[in-house]
Amino acid sequence: MQLTSNSDKITRDYFDSLLVETRYVDSVIPSTQLQLFGENFHTPIMTAALSHLHNTTPDGMTIYAHAAALSGAVHWVGMGSDEELEAIVATGARTIKIIKPYADNREVLRKIKHAVKKGCIAVGMDIDHAFNSEGGFDNVFGMPMKAKSTAELTEFVQAAGIPFIVKGVLSPHDAEKSLKAGCAGIVVSHHHGMISYAVPPLMVLQDILSVTSGSIPVFVDCGIESGMDAYKCLALGAKAVSVGRHLMPLLKSGAQVVARRIDEMTAELAGVMARTGIGSLEKMDSTVIHRRAF
Repeated sequence: MQLTSNSDKITRDYFDSLLVETRYVDSVIPSTQLQLFGENFHTPIMTAALSHLHNTTPDGMTIYAHAAALSGAVHWVGMGSDEELEAIVATGARTIKIIKPYADNREVLRKIKHAVKKGCIAVGMDIDHAFNSEGGFDNVFGMPMKAKSTAELTEFVQAAGIPFIVKGVLSPHDAEKSLKAGCAGIVVSHHHGMISYAVPPLMVLQDILSVTSGSIPVFVDCGIESGMDAYKCLALGAKAVSVGRHLMPLLKSGAQVVARRIDEMTAELAGVMARTGIGSLEKMDSTVIHRRAF
């Protein structure tokens, strides 16, 4: 019998291994304002690039987007029809569209063109959906996938004309390739345990930041459930964080309830910032974080 791990549990354990020191003297009321791609947002706590939320509740995708709009948060969206993306953008959510690594690059380019036309602030690709668990190329809802080369990513970047982001980076290797392709951002993520024994995003974040050297924003996804989790990511150098599965159970209660939880997490983040002497996102300090034995 082959042993498998719970990558999500490993990620949770790593979050919980990070401890925070307090700094009260000369501290101020903090700001959680995020500046990204020339726009201002109320919070660095973003929605994650989820797909097929209609399986959770009818109109789940637009409810999710509306919640982001209500909270002044960046909204990310994954796989879906053109009509669904149009409905999402119509909620007023400032949206980043993540496209699957379709084997047919014509479909990738078509999706990019549509997202740009409909007003998305950025587009990107989740590169970790290229392979299945048996060593072949993946197939998602009948659509064949294929791993992409640096040259292909460069083509997508040039075709977009707006920021292009690579999601599913979990190594300095892929970070370097993304940077070489001209990508405008990276999402450090293992896609909710796409592979067993996946390194926690925060464990590899510093190595990835050493590659990007502040030239592009680096975001963190996977396992974020609180403002404290978000704080740890931001303190260690992430530009912003994405929250998905933590919000999914709230969708049935409507956009207002989902937005309230985003607002609560933002307030939790502000509370930790105040107690650690961090006045703004630009002043995050990794020396606040200490790690106990994992």
